[in-house]
Amino acid sequence: MFKQNKKIYQTTDTLIGQGSSAEGKLECDANLRIEGNFQGEIHCAGDVIVGETGEAISNIIAANVIVAGKVSGDISTQGRLTITKNGKIVGNVHVNNLIILEGGILNGSSKMENAPTPVPNIKEKKKKEVQSEAG
Repeated sequence: MFKQNKKIYQTTDTLIGQGSSAEGKLECDANLRIEGNFQGEIHCAGDVIVGETGEAISNIIAANVIVAGKVSGDISTQGRLTITKNGKIVGNVHVNNLIILEGGILNGSSKMENAPTPVPNIKEKKKKEVQSEAG
């Protein structure tokens, strides 16, 4: 008879645009696109795309990763890592699926498993941290 109101949570993609630079630790539930420069840690429950003009000096943990620019650091995905013809990674990768297009570069080691460590939901992680601090 009564309908419960459910909150609809919609995520917004995050963009670090061309000509922009940022550093630090980035945690996001939505997708992330880097067209500028980023230095630091990236933990993303969504997908990470490093565009052709993008450069990340970062360790990246995400659901899926596409590299069309440059990444210096390790990448871990529970899904697919795609390195496009202009993409370059200097670091180790731990992925479920790996695709390197002709011209793409991977300087490092790769480890492929059917189920690498899943990316935690950022909100759930913070909720557990708050509960452990309160408890």
